[in-house]
Amino acid sequence: MAKIRPLDVLPSIKLKLSAVIIGAIAIAALVSTIGFRLDWPVWIRPVISATIGVAIMWFFAGGIVSPLREMAAAATRMARGDYRARVTATSADEVGELARAFNAMALQLEEVDRDRRDLIAMVSHELRTPITALQANLENIVDGVTAADDQVLATMLTQTERLGRLVSQLLDLSRLESGATPLTLEPVELGSLAREAAQEVRLHRPDQEIHVEMDPTDLTVVADRERLHQVMANLLDNATRFSPDDEPVIVRGRVFGDDARIEVIDRGPGIPEGDAVRIFERYQRGSHARSTESGGTGLGLAIAQWVVELHHGTITAQPESPSGCRIELDLPLTGATDR
Repeated sequence: MAKIRPLDVLPSIKLKLSAVIIGAIAIAALVSTIGFRLDWPVWIRPVISATIGVAIMWFFAGGIVSPLREMAAAATRMARGDYRARVTATSADEVGELARAFNAMALQLEEVDRDRRDLIAMVSHELRTPITALQANLENIVDGVTAADDQVLATMLTQTERLGRLVSQLLDLSRLESGATPLTLEPVELGSLAREAAQEVRLHRPDQEIHVEMDPTDLTVVADRERLHQVMANLLDNATRFSPDDEPVIVRGRVFGDDARIEVIDRGPGIPEGDAVRIFERYQRGSHARSTESGGTGLGLAIAQWVVELHHGTITAQPESPSGCRIELDLPLTGATDR
């Protein structure tokens, strides 16, 4: 429970200091009057009045500056890496506002530090698997245990591609977070864009069918083509990782009010209850995803959401009947700058 300090209800430091001074003067005058009536020596009255006045000033001034002491101590802890430090923010004055701003800053730094630790753990985990596989294959080839045949080389290429995708997604996420992503808006035909992204995904999963259906066939939005291609590729990559091999992934597009709605549908196990929002968070994988060898990093959907929001659009995940997942992406037909 937060400690309530004297004078916390006063909304200004000036008012607090004025109240303390007035109180000290009033007490001093009262003591002087009492001393006069009790016939105290003249020299002792001001001494007692000054002592009581200083005590009052000391007591109440401590309540005024104690948040600053707390902030200094908390800042020292944060400098050592402990971002859990908080200060009492019950005061209504400028110091209280500073304390609340300090707590908000500390909370943000704690979240950033947690994200940093999560990122390090995730990257370490994601890099370890392909690097270990590459090392094992190379050691076997060097030691003569296995020959450098097409199958071994294909496995090594797959692991290298996975490393490349992870590094690329981390760089993309870094650029998006820093705001260094100006959009180059131009008319983009969604059908051709979806087919290009589908062809790219098939390089990794040649047996996966991807059907593209657009109504009208030349459905077009004003957007950044490169960024939108990135979104589509991430959505299709995610869908193919969930979808059974014998079920096609479907991409549908249509006009939806002032927007173009794109739906990416798979027939996988669907979205577990409570995951519909969480799957767009960084470093999160759906609990029914294939094994990590498929290359999922937990960044694809987070990047997709970020790019969509840059275009003033929305992206959501819905369950598909009888099974599967439907990602709905709404983009303004006339471009992000019109909203």
